[in-house]
Amino acid sequence: MADIYFVGIDVGTSYVKSVLINNTKEIIGSFVKRTGVSIEDSSKIVFEKVLLDASIPKTNIKHITATGYGKNKVNFANTDKTEISCHAKGAYHFFPKKITVIDIGGQDTKVIKLDETGKIIRFKMNRKCAAGTGAFIEEIAYKLDLPLLELNNLAARSTSNLPLASFCTVFAKTEILTRIKEGEKVEDLIKSAFGSVIKRIIEMTELEDTLVLTGGLIAYNSIIGEILKKEINVEILVPPYPQLTGALGAALFALESYDLKSNL
Repeated sequence: MADIYFVGIDVGTSYVKSVLINNTKEIIGSFVKRTGVSIEDSSKIVFEKVLLDASIPKTNIKHITATGYGKNKVNFANTDKTEISCHAKGAYHFFPKKITVIDIGGQDTKVIKLDETGKIIRFKMNRKCAAGTGAFIEEIAYKLDLPLLELNNLAARSTSNLPLASFCTVFAKTEILTRIKEGEKVEDLIKSAFGSVIKRIIEMTELEDTLVLTGGLIAYNSIIGEILKKEINVEILVPPYPQLTGALGAALFALESYDLKSNL
C-alpha cells in the first residue's frame, strides 16, 4: 500500500498556512506565505509548495481540509472546518488535557476553553478592532520603522513596566509619538505595546486552567508568554509550531474524514 497523506490549509487574514501529515499524525512538512490579494492563488501555492518540499505526489494526498476566514475560497479542498474547531484540535494534539487556547491572529484573537477530552466548552473572539491582535503590533512596528523580527529582542531588553494608556491602534500610535518626543527608549515602547495586547486579551474573558498560546505573533515573540505569566499566575504552554496550529487541526480533521469514509 502506498503511503497516504493529508493536508490542512488555514487561510488567515495575514497569512495562509499549509500542513502535511501522514496517517500516524506525524507532521511531514509545512509552508507559510502572505495571503495577498488572491486567496485562491495563495492557497494553491501553499498546497503545491508543501508537497514539492516533501517530494510527495498529489496522488498520495487522500483528503484536504480548509479552515480560516477564507476557507470557502479553497476550491480544491474536500471539506472545511471552523477556525475555532481547528485551533482547538491542533492545540489539543500537543497538550491532551484541560486547556484554554489563546490564538492571537492578524485581525482577531480567539480564546477557546477545552475540557479533558478536547471538547470545546466555550469560546470568545475579539473582532472589534486591531487592539489585542497581530495587526496592532505590525502597526506599531511600522510607526517606529522597525523590522517585526527584531521586536522580541528589543522588548526583552526593557526594564520598564509602563503600559500604553490607549487600547485603540490610532490613539496608541499618537501616544507612542508623544513618548518618543519625550525621550522614552524604543525597547520600552515595544514592551508597552506587547503589554497592551496582553491586557486586551485578559479583559476578553476569565483565563484559567493551563493556557496554550498559538498564532504567528507568539511564534516570533516569546516575551508575550513572559508578560502574560507575570499578569496571571497560571501554567503557559506553547506548541512546537504555534503559527501552524489551525492548519494542523485542519489536517487532523482531514485524516479523520478519510478514516470515517474508509470505514463506511
